[in-house]
Amino acid sequence: MSIAIQLRNLLRSGIHRIGELKLQTDVYGYPYLICHTADAELSTEPAFGGLEHHEGPTDARELSTYAEDGSYRFTKGQVNLKRGWVMTLENEEDLRLALDQFYPACVGLFLAQQGGTLEIETLRDKLNRQTGMYRFARSISDAGAQKLIQEVCGPAHQCAKKILWQLDAGIPLDDSEASRFNGIPGNLPEQEAIPLLCREACNHFVAECRKAAKAEFEAKSGKA
Repeated sequence: MSIAIQLRNLLRSGIHRIGELKLQTDVYGYPYLICHTADAELSTEPAFGGLEHHEGPTDARELSTYAEDGSYRFTKGQVNLKRGWVMTLENEEDLRLALDQFYPACVGLFLAQQGGTLEIETLRDKLNRQTGMYRFARSISDAGAQKLIQEVCGPAHQCAKKILWQLDAGIPLDDSEASRFNGIPGNLPEQEAIPLLCREACNHFVAECRKAAKAEFEAKSGKA
């Protein structure tokens, strides 16, 4: 069964949210409609309540690239998606294409997790593959990595993804808001949303590991 059809079935089962997106069906004759959750009420008014109307999935990449203040969204898991628009879609495949621009692969990751086939990479495996200037990230201590997770990840730091990875085999993440977050912004019941899943540390986190590892090295050198 295709991802698009499985997505359709999820919406029929009561799913209506992913990240900061509200997912709606059969609005003013359109099979599917998506908008920012904060604009959900406007989207069902005549003329979509004055929201900017986008037909088809083409503009999804542009809408998801920059925040309201114009800043670049360096990871699509950030909780700063801009408002003021509505997107109508003619079929399940267009809906899938749009969601893959807003939240790359997140629908597929969720379906893989549900099917028991999702592969997860530990932080150490990720760091050990780094080369060039990022190879120094490998030397970050476990304590430093645990601390960094609490300083970079989770909704307190604008990341809406549920962390599935751990430091290494047998080394789970320390308990924190970041490690506990379920990938569903807004305290919505889990049966009503597709969670945003993080199966491996993102490039932004790897870059922060490099900085932290360098700081650890300099601190040790200064004590020597």
